[in-house]
Amino acid sequence: MTGKGNITEITYFILLGFSDFPRIITVLFVIFLVIYIMSLTCNLGLIVLIRMDSHLHTPMYFFLSNLSFTDICYVSSTVPKMLSNFFQEQQTITLVGCIVQDFIFSMMGLNESCLMTAMAYDRYVAICNPLLYASIMSPRLRVHMVMGAYMAGLAASFSQLCALLQLHFCGPHVISHFFCDTPQLLILSCSGTFFVQVTTAVITMIFGIASVLVIMISYGYIGIAIMKITSAKGRSKAFNTCASHLTAVSLFYASSIFVYLNSSSGGSSSFDRFASVFYTVMIPMLNPLIYSLRNKEIKGALKRLHKRRCYWGHQF
Repeated sequence: MTGKGNITEITYFILLGFSDFPRIITVLFVIFLVIYIMSLTCNLGLIVLIRMDSHLHTPMYFFLSNLSFTDICYVSSTVPKMLSNFFQEQQTITLVGCIVQDFIFSMMGLNESCLMTAMAYDRYVAICNPLLYASIMSPRLRVHMVMGAYMAGLAASFSQLCALLQLHFCGPHVISHFFCDTPQLLILSCSGTFFVQVTTAVITMIFGIASVLVIMISYGYIGIAIMKITSAKGRSKAFNTCASHLTAVSLFYASSIFVYLNSSSGGSSSFDRFASVFYTVMIPMLNPLIYSLRNKEIKGALKRLHKRRCYWGHQF
């Protein structure tokens, strides 16, 4: 801590994490470690598979590979620090480290929201305008959409970062959570938080509400298009085309909205912490599984990759 006049400013925080569950701390560590390894393996494997198989060089899988990259960054912004704190007596994080963690976590969350919105538009074009799909979803457009998602997430998170840097922290310095998030920082600030709250509210309005509206409108048109298909097989095929994305969107938004609306105390209760685990730790692991388990194209790519390995194995 550093002193300025009569004010002692904090230079670090203590992350309580799950220290109030000492009897199951080892079990929790193993569970989160396994989930983290699975998240990295599944998402990285999906990126490599999409990169290697030419059959997957389509707009949908281009967005999906970027979603997997975002999920890797998203889960890596919180879990490594959480795991390293499990068996430390002083579970500390510097003020700079805390704000940087909040910045990266926020940016990747906003990126994910934008990418899911872009994927909803992609599914809308694929089902409602199948004959024009290739021309509409051109390589140039999808690159612009992905770059726009990254730039929008970066700009919004940087705005929030600038607002957070104006805050002063002079005690207490205990965060009742396993990572640094804006609600916890606002509670611990000993200076005015109005500007940060307004900035956060505007970002939430733009990214949260706008994204949900675009997704809902897209799926509204998709639903109408599916109802117009006469054959049951055709309707089933059209629905399966967007079922994975709809599932991933529902899990991401439902879990994050539930946590932030329910955490009136800034997410400091044990229930809030365990609920936060779902959208911060579980979602990045579930996304590649949701898009892969019932996906014939992914299964086909895996079979082709296996055949190639067998072929090269016989050659050598």
